[in-house]
Amino acid sequence: MEILFEYHDVAASDRLEAHAKEKLETLFTRYDFVIRADVFFKTENTSSDDTGKKCGIRLSAPGPRLFAESSHDSFLDAISETVKELSRQLEKRNDKMKTY
Repeated sequence: MEILFEYHDVAASDRLEAHAKEKLETLFTRYDFVIRADVFFKTENTSSDDTGKKCGIRLSAPGPRLFAESSHDSFLDAISETVKELSRQLEKRNDKMKTY
């Protein structure tokens, strides 16, 4: 399991990295074909208070790379939402990979 973190206009945080690793750990254990995760954190100016902290995660697995991104008022919520979306994508990929 390899996880790389990139920060754009955000200070590096051990707390964010630990939360992301904890959430991604479930994906790595459930789907053993996932090789690597790239996690991106960035802030953007928005007119809404509920968005602006973006988390994007790209997973390396057989086939095309999987990517999900979400924007919330906190990075922790954005990480959770992004991992949920990736879980749905991985479930679809896993169903296609099954041999009958």
